[in-house]
Amino acid sequence: MSTITQSTDADGAAPVEAVAGPPGRRPARRRREEVEAAAASRGANRWFVLAALFAFVLYSVGPVWWLIVAATKTKQQLYRTNGLWFADLNLVENLQALFTYQDAIYPRWLANTALYGLASSVGLTLVSLAAGYGLARYSYRGKGLTMAFVIGSFLIPGVLLTIPSYLLYVRLGIFDTVWSMILPGFFSAFSVYLAKVYAQGAVPAELMEAARLDGAGEYRIFFQIGLRLLSTAGATIFLLHFVGTWNAFMGPLVFLRTAEKWPVMVGLYSWLQRGTDSQYDLTGLVITGALVASIPMVLLMISMQRYWKSGVTLGSLK
Repeated sequence: MSTITQSTDADGAAPVEAVAGPPGRRPARRRREEVEAAAASRGANRWFVLAALFAFVLYSVGPVWWLIVAATKTKQQLYRTNGLWFADLNLVENLQALFTYQDAIYPRWLANTALYGLASSVGLTLVSLAAGYGLARYSYRGKGLTMAFVIGSFLIPGVLLTIPSYLLYVRLGIFDTVWSMILPGFFSAFSVYLAKVYAQGAVPAELMEAARLDGAGEYRIFFQIGLRLLSTAGATIFLLHFVGTWNAFMGPLVFLRTAEKWPVMVGLYSWLQRGTDSQYDLTGLVITGALVASIPMVLLMISMQRYWKSGVTLGSLK
């Protein structure tokens, strides 16, 4: 309901009637100012987000760009020219030196890294999917205690297990062998937990009961039904572990002594520690070797990106 008020000007003129709107209604000018202030605030937030993303892109792409540029330079150009731009392109010569130096040991290191990554990742994927499937779809006495051990074990830093692992590998006779890089990779508590979380949402209990009624055994249910439903989780576990194995450094440095058995990262580190050579620039070889070693990871991440996205975001969707 509107109200009418009367006011008299300074000369005593007739009263002027003023109509006031309903109580609580703000004037249009004030509302417009609030809308403009909100729009300005949203614009400032947008620019802040864009600036943060731009800084993150520079932080992520900058080292990669430097690596690409540095791999095309000679030793003199590496220290005397702009580090973020090209000089004379010597990439072919650097690659030839990389693949021929020290009796062509770098291709051997690449093959070792691929072997360790593929063998351990395949074994880990099968073991983790089977364990996660069992924890998610079977009930047994002590299941809660089992989950407590699984969660607690992947909270322990891996560095603390270096000395016990060393003593164990020596007793088992697998120290300084390829098995010290492959067999331990079959077991990862975090991968088991990831597979368990995925299996809870991807493998319906009703489907398992229907398969049992049709006469299927538990192993047949797992291999013909469970594995197919857990393909996304398997791809995610495989990808994460393969990347970790490809970039592994501490484990191979401790458990491998023979240079012919080293992976790429330990081999490049040995060149960097040597520092000088009468015929080759070892710093340039390390840079070129690091660039070549990163190419398989880039291709793998691009080819399996959709599996990785869906697997990692599963926990947030449940």
